[in-house]
Amino acid sequence: MLQLFKSFFYIGMFTIGGGYAMIPLIEAVVVDKKKWIDKQMLLDLIAVAQSCPGVFAINISIFIGYKLRGVKGALSAMLGTAMPSLICILLIAMFFQHFQNVPWVAATFAGIRPAVVALMAIPTFNMMKQAHISLLNCWIPIASALLIWGLGVNPVYIILAAGIGGYIYGLFLKPSE
Repeated sequence: MLQLFKSFFYIGMFTIGGGYAMIPLIEAVVVDKKKWIDKQMLLDLIAVAQSCPGVFAINISIFIGYKLRGVKGALSAMLGTAMPSLICILLIAMFFQHFQNVPWVAATFAGIRPAVVALMAIPTFNMMKQAHISLLNCWIPIASALLIWGLGVNPVYIILAAGIGGYIYGLFLKPSE
């Protein structure tokens, strides 16, 4: 339990940019170093965590913790993931009003934003490879992104349509292995 807490505390402490930016670090710790799960299971857990309500990083830590140690493992991993952010947010909330208008602080935050975008792009490309996105099926994530971003379609409808489409594909169109 302590190992789960410490591992996810480490992941939560050294990840800037939210849940998606955590994916490379989660993979490095949970898959590569600890070997608690394999890459395919991580990809599946990411898909499930994205489709569940709540914070992505908390969802994925709960799934991994539960798989390893049941309910106590889920709680341990969840607390480990949430604690660094909670501590940082509390400290920032206590002092932010005093330094939010300082020019170098504003410039620092402006400089961090593009790095966070890159941190989110890396797991996207890694997931793309692991999910076997090719020229034949790349239209699915592109169309999904355009529907959400360009037309304002609720992501829940995209997830439901993708799930139904995948089910139908697996049931009727995919050749038996």
